[in-house]
Amino acid sequence: MATGCVTGGGGRGSGAAPGPLLVPGGGVRVLVSGTGNTPGRGELGPGGQPPLAMPSPRSSRERRTGSGGSRLEFLSLVSQRSPGAPDSPSRRKEPGSSAAAPLPEEDCMKLNPSFLGIALSSLLAIDLWASKRLGVCAGEGSAWGSARPLMKVIEISGHGVPWLLGTFYGLCQSDSSAAREVLLNLLFALLLDLVLVAVVKGLVKRPRPTHNKMDMFVTISVDKYSFPSGHATRAALVCRFILRHLVLAVPLRVLVVLWALIVSVSRVMLGRHNMTDVLFGLLLGYALYSVVEHCWLSPLSAPALFALWSH
Repeated sequence: MATGCVTGGGGRGSGAAPGPLLVPGGGVRVLVSGTGNTPGRGELGPGGQPPLAMPSPRSSRERRTGSGGSRLEFLSLVSQRSPGAPDSPSRRKEPGSSAAAPLPEEDCMKLNPSFLGIALSSLLAIDLWASKRLGVCAGEGSAWGSARPLMKVIEISGHGVPWLLGTFYGLCQSDSSAAREVLLNLLFALLLDLVLVAVVKGLVKRPRPTHNKMDMFVTISVDKYSFPSGHATRAALVCRFILRHLVLAVPLRVLVVLWALIVSVSRVMLGRHNMTDVLFGLLLGYALYSVVEHCWLSPLSAPALFALWSH
């Protein structure tokens, strides 16, 4: 077996090429200094074939460390997430807060609205739409703007101040006990109407229509609210009171009913009220007369009042 060699001077530590090595199988292995763990270019294996590169412990350790580091990095990312459901806007916590902030009420969607809620919303939408369409005298530039002065005269005819002053004046000038009894109960009914309407308006606090002009005759603080219509309530109350306690001919009775209806309709035409305000006002005034009848003042039930007015 022939053996060849290439000599080189110096050791590996001196930076020179290493000496020859004998390879089993008749090969000659010449080591030429390379970089790191890479074999030299003059290295031959058995049969003159280049030998396979042996993996170095350092490269194997780096690959294990790299794969392990990637796995540890993935596990660390998973452990940072909560074990529950994925984050949502309602569960996400602000930095520095200990509890999740609730969503605003207007951002919450009701998935199962009740039938009553849908019906009321639809009724309200129809009421607002129809009231705006019927407000033909709401301003001078409206469809019937030329009739606005006449509508304002009708508005004053149903106002509480003229009715209170007129009833009080008639009570002072009356000489008949029967007339004083009727007028005193009418004054009681008008005062009860004012108090009741003011209480309901203060509780409901429904604003007046947007197309209304706040140029009404003699208003107070609660008159900025719309529900119910005080004019409609008063019109129904006075109409029923007159038809019950005054002896009138048929044409005059028809005129009283027409007056109550025109006053009520004028509230929508002037843009003062919505239709539901007027309808509820008519019902309230009609029912209020029953309360007045039940609490009817007479010389027997209220002798002090009648003694005061008799003098």
